[in-house]
Amino acid sequence: MKNKIINISTIILIITFIFSAVPTTFSASKLEEVSISYVKLPLNVPSIVEKEKQLFEKEFNPDGIEVNFPEITQGSKMTQAVAAGSLDFCNALGGTSLILAAANGVDIKMIGTYSRAPKAFNIMAKDPDIQTTADLRGKKVVGPKGTILHQLLLASLVENNLDLNDLEFVNLGIARGISALLAGSADAALVAGPAVPQALKNGAHIIESGEGLLDATIVIAVSGEFLDKHPAVVERYLRVHQKSLKFMEENPEETFTMVAEETGISKENVEKMYSWYDFNPEITESDITELKKTQDFLFENGMLLESIEIESLIVE
Repeated sequence: MKNKIINISTIILIITFIFSAVPTTFSASKLEEVSISYVKLPLNVPSIVEKEKQLFEKEFNPDGIEVNFPEITQGSKMTQAVAAGSLDFCNALGGTSLILAAANGVDIKMIGTYSRAPKAFNIMAKDPDIQTTADLRGKKVVGPKGTILHQLLLASLVENNLDLNDLEFVNLGIARGISALLAGSADAALVAGPAVPQALKNGAHIIESGEGLLDATIVIAVSGEFLDKHPAVVERYLRVHQKSLKFMEENPEETFTMVAEETGISKENVEKMYSWYDFNPEITESDITELKKTQDFLFENGMLLESIEIESLIVE
């Protein structure tokens, strides 16, 4: 069982006490709007519930605070927006993007874990003779470089006493990768989210998932400057997120229908994929270990020049 070291309630209390002694003039300027990233795929259920049920609007509009939901789907662009001051909260940010941004000087803090979904990230093949990662020796594998999926491939190769030199790896997005796999121009593809059941339907099969190799940790992050200026708003944000999780737990059928309509994924597949996700927002020792593994992956593959202290990114 994972040892829980930081939970949302603790974070809320910490934020409250740390800033209780801050002079009134520090936060005297009235907050007029809050900007929260909106990413619905691969299956960001809490974000969909929060937006469709207008949970943030109900929380902040009575105080004259407008809520904006820019649809920024790329983690790097999300953190660029934080650096530019145009985005306050990253509601579902990849651990890779968090680390790269912080290492490059962006003032950003992790205030919760958004999700963990090792089953949602897979290596897939169509050839029945390819059943395990060990069968990929000398084969062509396609997928997005520098991502959780790329990290999964490398971890799986190590588990099977292989490395990238033992196969041909081509950098392709998920959609193009699946097309290459199904057309026979690739032997295996790195596939995630709703693309997995679609690929299965078209004759592909899973040869490896993230289970036991990585947790695919997605985080909730906030601008460090925003946290300094508006700690009470961050507190309220976390409470709203908890409300969305409670709604999901108490209204599963309505949630599945809502997500299916918003994403275009069939309700059947939404329900199937939902079981792959752990949306517990508590930051655990395992989450921190996973982020450290992600940092090692980035460093070893030349995407990060200097490592940072992961714990320094977490609000404590």
